[in-house]
Amino acid sequence: MTPATSTAPADIAPQTYAWEIQATGLKVRAGKKLAVDGLDLSLGTGTHGLLGPNGAGKTTLIRALSTVLRPAEGELQLLGTRVDATVDLRSVRRRIGYLPQEFGYYTRFTVREFVEYMAWLKEVPQAEIPAAVQRAVERVGLADQADQRMKTLSGGMVRRAGIAQAIVNDPTVLLLDEPTVGLDPTQRLRFRELLHQLGRDACVVVSTHLVEDVAAACTDVVLFDQGRLVFQGTPADLAAAGTAEHPGDSPLERGYSALLQNSEPQRGTW
Repeated sequence: MTPATSTAPADIAPQTYAWEIQATGLKVRAGKKLAVDGLDLSLGTGTHGLLGPNGAGKTTLIRALSTVLRPAEGELQLLGTRVDATVDLRSVRRRIGYLPQEFGYYTRFTVREFVEYMAWLKEVPQAEIPAAVQRAVERVGLADQADQRMKTLSGGMVRRAGIAQAIVNDPTVLLLDEPTVGLDPTQRLRFRELLHQLGRDACVVVSTHLVEDVAAACTDVVLFDQGRLVFQGTPADLAAAGTAEHPGDSPLERGYSALLQNSEPQRGTW
């Protein structure tokens, strides 16, 4: 994993930053529950797979990285800017793309209108919106359906429209929470290729339960359990953590199982 060498946009910070995402002792609550507990994590340009069992705190972490949730303790920096209650994060948010597990939309909007609306909310310059929207819908394979109403789309198409709105502003940080839900096998293969492309110039964080998606699309793996970082490394490092005795149908799944088993003494402590 290599630190980013990009320069923050002028309206975010005048200096360069070593990492697009940097957390130190980060704690985040989901309601009364401490869902992220003392996280130290640095992520730069590339595609990072965020793995972990249900309840591990992945969605809460993604929500914190998107600035939907603020840290309870510790420090979080995005694009060189510290995230806290005293900072105006509007300029940072212009450079973030975010796809939550579930997202709302006006059912009478067409795909194009939905993505245009999201581009406007992200303050994409008005003159640039038509080209940005067209590029986004083409990248997710919805160019032929761009003028169909959202309510007429299949679940997989709605998900692809959600990905389109997340990338319409060419984000520097892209956060995707379970993005392949509802996609058929062919669409998932195309999405993996899109992740490869996006990760060349952006810091992409993909939360998923599908270890095979991480193997195919990610340069880096972050394994999260009980709100804590269990492992960070390459897919090859993850595969090497397991043996034939561990559960799983592939070396990556066995490595995933082995690391979670090793973290089990801490599980249930919060």
